[in-house]
Amino acid sequence: MNLDYDILLWINGHGSEWLDALMWGISRAKTWIPLYMLLVALIAWRFKSWKALMLVLVGFGVAVGMSDWICSGVLKPIVCRLRPTHEPALDPLRLVYGYIGGKYGFCSSHAANTMAVGLLFSLIYRNRYATVGLMTWVAINCYSRMYLGAHYPTDIIAGLVVGSLWALLVWLVLRRLHVVGEAARPGGS
Repeated sequence: MNLDYDILLWINGHGSEWLDALMWGISRAKTWIPLYMLLVALIAWRFKSWKALMLVLVGFGVAVGMSDWICSGVLKPIVCRLRPTHEPALDPLRLVYGYIGGKYGFCSSHAANTMAVGLLFSLIYRNRYATVGLMTWVAINCYSRMYLGAHYPTDIIAGLVVGSLWALLVWLVLRRLHVVGEAARPGGS
């Protein structure tokens, strides 16, 4: 077996009932709706103008939408790498609550989407506590996907790269439009 398999099996193999429930909850998108609402509220508070607020929110939609599409619509069908839960060679893999997910896992949409949100918010909002909190959220989400056997570590890393690239691209466009960054003043635009 290779390092990718070994790391996944180690993470997946160190479970318990309470950790299964926690990781299952963390991995569910609707668990994070209150966080998304808080982030939107913070962005709305920072950008008083409706135009700037709408551009930033559209930017988030583009970053997440494109990250998700690149992972699920482009890379998964091209690479066709079986998810660990579908890989017959991973016989000792624990299935948490019988979860097997979709057939292909490269690359992780969870990792891409959470990184797109976390990094873009951090670049726009510029608060170290928010950044540390959001990057912790990204890391926990990514860990939960490996814990559940949904993704190999390299699936996660690739998703993080995709999400980071889209967050940076959107941030650069918003900067170029003078909505965020040095050219824009917080609270107005």
